[in-house]
Amino acid sequence: MLLTIQNITVRYGADIALAIQDPIVIEEGDRVGVIGSNGAGKSTLIKSILGLVPYQGTIQTRLKPEEMAVHMQFNEYTDAMPVRYIMEAILGTKISENKKLQELIAFFEFQDCLSKRFHALSGGQKQKLTIIMVMMQKAELTFYDEVTSGLDFESRQKLTEKLAEWYRDKEDSLIIVSHYYEELEQLADKILLLDQGRVVAYGKVRELFRKYCGDAVYVLENTPENRRLAADFRELQSPDHLIALSCQDREEERRMLSLFVEHNMNFKRSSSDIEIMSINAKACFYGEDGARTA
Repeated sequence: MLLTIQNITVRYGADIALAIQDPIVIEEGDRVGVIGSNGAGKSTLIKSILGLVPYQGTIQTRLKPEEMAVHMQFNEYTDAMPVRYIMEAILGTKISENKKLQELIAFFEFQDCLSKRFHALSGGQKQKLTIIMVMMQKAELTFYDEVTSGLDFESRQKLTEKLAEWYRDKEDSLIIVSHYYEELEQLADKILLLDQGRVVAYGKVRELFRKYCGDAVYVLENTPENRRLAADFRELQSPDHLIALSCQDREEERRMLSLFVEHNMNFKRSSSDIEIMSINAKACFYGEDGARTA
């Protein structure tokens, strides 16, 4: 066990910002994606673990806050010197003498940025700089707070792929705060869904998906014709522009696929769609029907 959070309450004045009752257990090697709308308690959770805000309750871990690495959403560095010297000054090592640092710079294709000043870096390059600095801490637990925030779609995708590739064969424990579902599908194996400071759902991605969505989900464009054709299948809650259909077994999936092929319908299949899972988990949490009929 790396970290256990139980019976935690954080108040800002009279307002409750975070209220976690049942234990949240994070094991060594877990990659936990934390999602929720603004004000859900995501940042408060990280600050509580790091001891930056007062709380009531229990946070058990063998790690001290200084033994954890943190990537914050916004970072600024001096423009008084090139990036190379900023890295060396903060890390206390020479790039030419540190194999680990050389490996990270090469992996993130950051070599051409070393001679630039911080203001001259693109948004993606600034994030790469901070990621490299965080990874150099060699912490057992690393927090990534909106690591691709502010980047365009292509830059987000490339950076997420790089992070997923770097951690693929490693045992690092990560807590990743993000509002990009596709990002967490690549980086997280567990999901902690927060809403208004409360835990809506926590567990392995596949287990939560099966609980709230079924064995698989087929997603279609929400058109009158698609809705008419799919009327016999169980519909999950989804964004308004989509129709999400739940499959509980292979026979149901076979019938669904036959219908799609017969009518030349465009669709997407998923067994790990975190957005659809989250919408239906919240519906269940607040007592709404997780499925709706056409």
